[in-house]
Amino acid sequence: MSKEVSEEAEHAPPKDYTDPPPAPLLDVGELRLWSFYRALIAEFVATLLFLYVTIATVIGYKVQSQNDPCGGVGYLGIAWSFGGMIFILVYCTAGISGGHINPAVTFGLFLARKVSLLRALTYMVAQCLGAICGVGIVKGIMKHPYNSLGGGVNEVASGYSKGTALGAEIIGTFILVYTVFSATDPKRKARDSHVPVLAPLPIGFAVFMVHLATIPITGTGINPARSLGPAVIYNNRKAWDDQWIFWVGPFLGALAAAAYHQYILRAAAIKALGSFRSNTRN
Repeated sequence: MSKEVSEEAEHAPPKDYTDPPPAPLLDVGELRLWSFYRALIAEFVATLLFLYVTIATVIGYKVQSQNDPCGGVGYLGIAWSFGGMIFILVYCTAGISGGHINPAVTFGLFLARKVSLLRALTYMVAQCLGAICGVGIVKGIMKHPYNSLGGGVNEVASGYSKGTALGAEIIGTFILVYTVFSATDPKRKARDSHVPVLAPLPIGFAVFMVHLATIPITGTGINPARSLGPAVIYNNRKAWDDQWIFWVGPFLGALAAAAYHQYILRAAAIKALGSFRSNTRN
């Protein structure tokens, strides 16, 4: 097996793409860069806008459907709201912060060494604060319906167990983070450079599709900041009791997606082994 790997590495054609070097584990030097703080601001503002529009859509739908079961945008419109806003905001912030807007996405990219630990942790803080502020604006504008119609919180729906909800969050986040890795893969960009597809488009569609599947189960989290913001502002016991599902599930889904993409699809372990064998032979 090792011989085959070494031979494959020696006879492999030159790459027409460049993999960026792994991010340092703890890059304290980032604290001296304005671009670092600009990225934090972008993540904060993007997550604020994301929660403002999406939670306002959820509350608006519930208001419109109170007297008319067919009124409002329905689950389809809510799913479009989440997916569309991700498309817009990733497009706007990708060149500044990478357009994460989700602690689970940040966690997955950290595991793949795309961002440093310092950047990952500060991104998550900025995202959570942005989510809380975004939902706070919704409550300020729609106070009565917000308080009376559930606050847009993520909870395990009646008829589903917490285990089922956890599984739905793991799978949903896996789909999202797997799409993020695939859409931003430098190898794919080189091979498919003739296909004019923006990376934010498949990411937004992934969010849309996952919402269609899991809104009836959990309201769809797949984003710990999205779940935390309404839980803080609405402050309901059920929302806090179920909150762990919307952190553990997305983080496990992100871990699985990062491992699958890096070590199975991109064969990082085999490449590393081949490089090690070549170096030891020389």
